[in-house]
Amino acid sequence: MNPIKMKEIIEKYISAYNSFDIEGMIAPLHEEIEFRNSSSGSVDVETKGIEKFREIAEQSKSLFSYRCQTIVGYSFEDDKAQVEIDYEGILAKDLPNGMKADDRIHMKGRSVFAFRDEKVAVIEDYS
Repeated sequence: MNPIKMKEIIEKYISAYNSFDIEGMIAPLHEEIEFRNSSSGSVDVETKGIEKFREIAEQSKSLFSYRCQTIVGYSFEDDKAQVEIDYEGILAKDLPNGMKADDRIHMKGRSVFAFRDEKVAVIEDYS
């Protein structure tokens, strides 16, 4: 897949993420989507399949009153794209880790998107 097409798909996905549009997030995904979220070097969420992804997306949606991923850079290799992200969010409710509703989160991270059959087959988020 060419980088222009990958970039277009990724930008639509992130736009849907930022607007809490679960159906828009799901639309470009392969039926067997693999999703992994790693923070501080360890995997804390891992799913396989579009329905499991939907469940995680719905749960995540309820945690934030605002969230925004801003793309600050891309790199491409074969059918993969790596995206450098600035992330900002405002919590909608208290979390078990001690963070409170209305707390603001700001971090930098990266996401790796792998494509198969013109769809996103793997998303790996690192923060």
